[in-house]
Amino acid sequence: MLEGTLAESHSFKRSAAVSGYSSRMLMHLLRTLGVVMVIVVTAAGAPGQTARATATIKDVAWLEGTWVSASGQRTVEERWTPPAGGVMFAVSRTLAGDRLAEFEYLRIVERGGGLYYVAQPNGQPPTEFAATQVGPSSVRFENPQHDFPKMIRYEKRPDGTLQAAISGASGQREMSWVFARR
Repeated sequence: MLEGTLAESHSFKRSAAVSGYSSRMLMHLLRTLGVVMVIVVTAAGAPGQTARATATIKDVAWLEGTWVSASGQRTVEERWTPPAGGVMFAVSRTLAGDRLAEFEYLRIVERGGGLYYVAQPNGQPPTEFAATQVGPSSVRFENPQHDFPKMIRYEKRPDGTLQAAISGASGQREMSWVFARR
């Protein structure tokens, strides 16, 4: 078996030399092709990843302020700080009547030419979502590896309200809230 491999290797060298290329040139060409393939695969991203949008923290400055969404006995509040130092912080609380039902620490961080939404619901460890779409009055963050939600979207609407939405894969189980600025 080893002899067959050596023979095949020698025939490869002979056929390469016959066609005008040395084995050294062919090895260089194969290495170069390998590097190019690594670059292409890395640029395309791993399966399940989404393309990140290029943005700065100033692109989401419209989120600044106190936002309130009330529905029946349930009230959700989000308070976003002004952008500074490449970050915006927020705290969110959900009240059921006069009782705290949920809370969340949030931040949007500028890093590597993009934005990341970092959520810590009820004091859990942080989960990051990369900005995939950033417009003059909307932003979409995604983390396809997270169980739920996989997508978080904010949009400032023409009437001055803020719509926030979350969903699973392919828009499944979408939930949304409309907030008024307070």
